[in-house]
Amino acid sequence: MDGLRSIYSPRVFEDRDPYRVLIRTILSQRTRDENTDEATARLFSEYPSIEDVASAPLEKLEELIRKAGFYHVKARRIREVSRILLEEYKGRVPDDIGELLKLPGVGRKTANCVLAYAFGIPAIPVDTHVHRISNRLGLVDTKTPEETEKALMEVIPEEYWIELNDLMVQFGQDICRPIGPRHEECPIAEYCDYYRNLTAD
Repeated sequence: MDGLRSIYSPRVFEDRDPYRVLIRTILSQRTRDENTDEATARLFSEYPSIEDVASAPLEKLEELIRKAGFYHVKARRIREVSRILLEEYKGRVPDDIGELLKLPGVGRKTANCVLAYAFGIPAIPVDTHVHRISNRLGLVDTKTPEETEKALMEVIPEEYWIELNDLMVQFGQDICRPIGPRHEECPIAEYCDYYRNLTAD
């Protein structure tokens, strides 16, 4: 972690507002960060509150979040989630993973993002970057993100859980890319099973 901390800083998402972190994370599914940034900014500039999103016309939501991809599904999802939060949770995002997982479109990665980035509760969100990099480094030997989350919780001290996802995402986009990883710039190459095997051949 210290190697990643030397070149990246943990980011703050949506001023740690739980509702906005939740909606941003739903919008981020299966798209790039820059698309998420644009879609989230457009959405909340037009509809800044949970009440606004819950009552917004679907067609307008689709237009605003189009850049995030899968905008038909995501527009319905964020409006439905907003309505459920208003009706069943008094407009507040729960800080319990069990309750978060009851919301439509919220899986473990999204729920853990909300816990970590909105509430500061130790959790490890596992996306494609974290799953790939953790296995590439040799931290874990897993097949699914769910297995990776459980394995990482056993080998990574809890004090690092909150920042792990964000640092690995930046690292995975910049250096430890799926194709053509930049080994010569990697601050943790000496600890990497993948790199050691590569240079041993």
